[in-house]
Amino acid sequence: MPARASLFTPVLIVSCIIIMVSFAVRASFGVFQIPIAEEFGWLRAEFSMALAIQNLAWGIGQPLFGALAEKIGDRKAIVLGALTYAAGLVLSAQSVTPIEHQLYGWLIGFGVAGTGFGVVLAVVARAASDENRSMALAIVTAAGSAGQVFGAPAAEWMLTVMPWQSVFLWFAVAVLALILTLPFMRAPVTAPRAELDETLTQILGRAFRDPSYTLIFLGFFSCGYQLGFITAHFPALVTEMCGPILPGGVLHSIGITTTSALGAAAIAVIGLANIAGTLAAGWAGKRYAKKYLLAWIYTARTVAAGLFFLFPITPGSVLVFSVAMGALWLATVPLTSGLVAHIFGLRYMGTLFGIIFLSHQIGSFIGIWLGGRMYDAYGDYTVVWWVGVAVGAFSALVHLPIREIPQGRPAATPA
Repeated sequence: MPARASLFTPVLIVSCIIIMVSFAVRASFGVFQIPIAEEFGWLRAEFSMALAIQNLAWGIGQPLFGALAEKIGDRKAIVLGALTYAAGLVLSAQSVTPIEHQLYGWLIGFGVAGTGFGVVLAVVARAASDENRSMALAIVTAAGSAGQVFGAPAAEWMLTVMPWQSVFLWFAVAVLALILTLPFMRAPVTAPRAELDETLTQILGRAFRDPSYTLIFLGFFSCGYQLGFITAHFPALVTEMCGPILPGGVLHSIGITTTSALGAAAIAVIGLANIAGTLAAGWAGKRYAKKYLLAWIYTARTVAAGLFFLFPITPGSVLVFSVAMGALWLATVPLTSGLVAHIFGLRYMGTLFGIIFLSHQIGSFIGIWLGGRMYDAYGDYTVVWWVGVAVGAFSALVHLPIREIPQGRPAATPA
């Protein structure tokens, strides 16, 4: 019998490091909502627009970096992404107007695209064996959650000892350090000969004609809406809408004495719970139909979000919701990327998943921007929250008609 392929390869380990650092920085931006708005006297919508633009640029940049990686090589594309990311952070640290933050948000967003899922998951998918692919994709996705675990609390702590501008500069240093890991990232091309002979134009034409690709695109929208809104606004929502943290309680004993600290901790709890949730999704994706797993995840998110706002928001309910949402947070990513790879193959997965990810980031843009706009209009986040509940239910439904079989090419082993 042939030896089983190793799951933990150098490619997987380096990919986890890149995603972890990239997402630690990205997930922390919600912590800066109140400090930046208070320093400059801005409306909440101003910095929210900068974050929304980051997410939109991330979405637009994802298929571009995916195609670039397939053209010039994965590592060169990641170097370009890291340089762009760092430049956006450094320039944002010098910004004093909303327009400047929003302009440099494009650079940060493109930088996240170059160091994010579209490029990195394609490398991992090609490097992994058929038997390990679902779990490898899940492990890298979970690494993004690990970054989220320490990203927001680290930013919250750094803000107590230095101005937000210095925090941005230290983040830029961390992103640039990712370049040092790239010599260890060498992924073989494991696509079948038929896929290697197919051109990008041919695969795009085949995908755009397939209704399943359209349904996957539409379904990923709500994931972006919910994740974008929560990452950017949940710390502020908790700070302003949560009941008081009572002295002498469990939270006080671990140093969480304010709702501001609880908001940052909630983002970390979401990331921590998602490590388990994403790994479970990777395990299940090898054994069950991915479309049904995705429909279940979106249904569970809808129920969790609805119940959270139907009851009074307390420190306890914040933590319960964070655990529930965290278990479902990025569990969609290995399933969605694995679904794309299974149906359309590995050769142009970076570009194909990048286009799907654009839908996710359009959702993020709308969730972040609408959160700031509705807050300024109504003084709270109620309306935008219930919109998120509705789009989650929509995504649960649109995954059901997807045809989860390889299209227009020889059958392949499921990812």
